[in-house]
Amino acid sequence: MSHLVIFDCDGVLVDSETLSAQVMRTMAREYGASFTGDSALAFIQGRKVAEWTAELGAMVGRELPEGFVPEFRKRCTDAFDRDLVAIDGIEDVLTAMDPPFCCASSAPMQKIRHVLGHTGLLRFFPEDRLYSAYEVKVWKPDPGLFLHAAARHGVAPERCAVVEDSAPGVRAGIRAGMTVFAYAPDGAPAVDEAEGPANPVTSFTSMRELPALLRRWRSTLPTTPVPH
Repeated sequence: MSHLVIFDCDGVLVDSETLSAQVMRTMAREYGASFTGDSALAFIQGRKVAEWTAELGAMVGRELPEGFVPEFRKRCTDAFDRDLVAIDGIEDVLTAMDPPFCCASSAPMQKIRHVLGHTGLLRFFPEDRLYSAYEVKVWKPDPGLFLHAAARHGVAPERCAVVEDSAPGVRAGIRAGMTVFAYAPDGAPAVDEAEGPANPVTSFTSMRELPALLRRWRSTLPTTPVPH
């Protein structure tokens, strides 16, 4: 294959991170920790659950119980079933896209399938186009998940584009040597532009901008793929 577009899931395909942050904020309050809406989202966005739960335990001065994460996932699932929607415009993007493209997420595979199925997007991502950090045991900002997806598709990293919304995801794309498109609906870039001058990050605020950005990127790729 001559190129590959790799989509993150939460915050790029489905509008789940805001709901997850609301659940975390409520549960944290039960343990005596207070977050604003924005700070709750920043605390969990793009991060491994084990990392932020350890930090939350340190904040409240005691280790969180074993049941905390299962309860968090259950409440998130309930919230998704009630309120989850696809990111505005993403269905049109995926409908118009030519393969190859895939999804690589830090979430467990069960959650990825659930949220994509709930929003009607799972039809765009058959089994061989879904990748979870829990399968390869590396989490963003480590580039391993993106490199794994590229290798499975037989595409060199320099011919891959990553669509992300979180700082850990953007950094993972940069470290993988891929072109990064950072979805920033609020206009704030996911990382400082100085993070990776050799791999510039293109921020955009609406999914309706993405098709033109990807076409422009593909036009810059060498005609003959680099041997992989």
